[in-house]
Amino acid sequence: MEILIVGLGSIAKKHIDAIKKNNQNHKIFALRSSNKSPQYLDVQNIHNINQLLKKPDFVIISNPTSKHAKSLKDFFSYNLFIEKPIVHSKIQLKKVVNQYLNYNSISYVACNLRFLDSLIFVKNYLKKDSLRINEVNIYAGSNLQEWRPNKDYKSIYSSIKKLGGGVHLDLIHEIDYCYWFFGKPIRVQKNFSNNSSLNIDSFDYANYLLSYKEFTANIILNYYRNDKKRTCEIVCSHGTILVDLFENKVFENGKLIFSSNQAIIETYNLQINYYINCLEENKSTFNSFHNGKEVLEICL
Repeated sequence: MEILIVGLGSIAKKHIDAIKKNNQNHKIFALRSSNKSPQYLDVQNIHNINQLLKKPDFVIISNPTSKHAKSLKDFFSYNLFIEKPIVHSKIQLKKVVNQYLNYNSISYVACNLRFLDSLIFVKNYLKKDSLRINEVNIYAGSNLQEWRPNKDYKSIYSSIKKLGGGVHLDLIHEIDYCYWFFGKPIRVQKNFSNNSSLNIDSFDYANYLLSYKEFTANIILNYYRNDKKRTCEIVCSHGTILVDLFENKVFENGKLIFSSNQAIIETYNLQINYYINCLEENKSTFNSFHNGKEVLEICL
């Protein structure tokens, strides 16, 4: 396969490594903005799409979120692997949705936590007929200052609203897997703020209340927690299921019922393998542009 990457930052490099593990013979091109841009591994830098001799099998959109709308416009007719989120504002979302009304290529919005063993286990576990959910509590909190230790946290895109920063967008994974588990909510209430000691421009706290027919899901996201925590608690009539995403473990009423040694980087490999398989079989993905749009509508 021939693959074009738009945006060669840290997340793109994870996708490149995953592509190489899928098949060393895949040819990867990176669309760069400068002739001085460094080369990564054997990825070939190009500066104009016309430098490609043929249309790539798919395009990875992994530049800053604030630039996604333009990239999507440039490559709307291609098979697209879009790093989450699709865009960062309601105005941009409306524009790209109108643009994609006639889109019929194979798209995928990259939410790698859908390939985390503990979440896959719970999704299947929730299919039990006897399970009656009363309440869901999802929490993701960590310290933004530790995300990129060698950089000033105030200078990275996460801290800058106009670049697409904000905890609600960075941690859209939590909204995504809630949607994956339970579908589209009936009603969404939300509250954003940036009043913490981080003193950044973007939102560092987000709280969502998603109403479903029989229960409510509460999602709390933040950038400032020192003792990082990432959990999903599902309160059922028979007891409580707790997923520890960092540990990749599932408990029921305090008893361990599932554990995996899977490293988070493996989810990127599984994700790329899944998408390439969908392309080879010419079938839609389980997180297409349409699905990603619905998740982003909840988020924004």
